[in-house]
Amino acid sequence: MNVDKILDAKGLACPMPLVKTKKAIDEMASGQIVEIHTTDAGAKNDLTAWAKSGGHELIKDERDNEVYMFWIKKG
Repeated sequence: MNVDKILDAKGLACPMPLVKTKKAIDEMASGQIVEIHTTDAGAKNDLTAWAKSGGHELIKDERDNEVYMFWIKKG
């Protein structure tokens, strides 16, 4: 997978991972992929719902110990 931007949102509480993701996506071109790293467990629900409502695609999500990782493709 070709990642265009990596966003480090570790240590940030809700809603900051989502706010930073939205800002990153707004600066990207359609079809580009952002990789998000966060320690906020609630981010999975937030990012999944936000991506769907915004016309973006949550390609993949996984967890590595306490870090949650998401890959979102801009719609």
